[in-house]
Amino acid sequence: MNIQQLEYLIAVDKHKHFGKAAQACFVTQPTLSAMIQKLEDELDVKIFDRSSHPIRTTDMGMPVIAQAQKILDEINALKDISNSLRNVVAGKLTIGVIPTVSTYLLPTVILDFVREKAAIQLVVREMATEGVLKALRAGEIDMGVIATPHSGGEEFYQEVLFNEELMVYSSEELKCTQGAFVVPEQIDTDKVWLLEEGNCLSTQFERICHLKENALAPKNLNYRASNISSLIQIVDRLGGISILPELASKTMDENKLSRVYRFKKPFPYREISMLYYKPTYKQKLIDELKKFIQHFLHPSLNYYQSEEDYINIKPE
Repeated sequence: MNIQQLEYLIAVDKHKHFGKAAQACFVTQPTLSAMIQKLEDELDVKIFDRSSHPIRTTDMGMPVIAQAQKILDEINALKDISNSLRNVVAGKLTIGVIPTVSTYLLPTVILDFVREKAAIQLVVREMATEGVLKALRAGEIDMGVIATPHSGGEEFYQEVLFNEELMVYSSEELKCTQGAFVVPEQIDTDKVWLLEEGNCLSTQFERICHLKENALAPKNLNYRASNISSLIQIVDRLGGISILPELASKTMDENKLSRVYRFKKPFPYREISMLYYKPTYKQKLIDELKKFIQHFLHPSLNYYQSEEDYINIKPE
């Protein structure tokens, strides 16, 4: 039995296909199949049912897979500790990020980070705030990225990653009485579209404006989007307005950007922070990711041009 065989087990269990697992492990399918067969013979346990399509992990094989994952996690932890002791910035970092951040952070900053930091293996999981906190407590992720402050996250060490302005996206031109800025009292609350209930961004909009039921929605439609892209498409199609984090505006074309409005001063913003347990032997990896994100984002975000003009809209 060796580490390579355990990695092959995890790959087949994940992909439910020997060929795809072999590709993921950069070996030929016969090699992977032979190594797994050898391990099954050694343990005298049939781990996979090869007659089913997709391949099924047997009842006896499930605890073997679970133990194999624990062993590999401990081996990776040992490598991380070794890197930390030798002051080497390398290893695996697993993070959970809320959807309204990951949608815009992943295609830009994160991809650049992994290209530049080849020695760091980054695992990114998109999950709601409560999922991030739960995964942190269970040790399933090393770090979470959520909107703060947030009740329930006090047990973790917290560092502000960045602050981004909250804006308005409208299907039609808004009448702005104060120059190019929107006064919250002028928002037609009958025409507001929000993300699904429990999303911190929706809660923040509700705090800015006193909202009620959307009058634009068809009577037989009860809809709250799970992501900002869907929300923008709904506004474009059915009309109305919604809240928009500043990062989302960075990916828009000129046509859509012309529909983005800023609130009057003090500009509302949300605080995005990193949460993790401290001390951690992955501190160097976390610090490296934080430094990279801030170096990339801070110069482009409005908040860092005039901090005194902003007010934090708490997610809870």
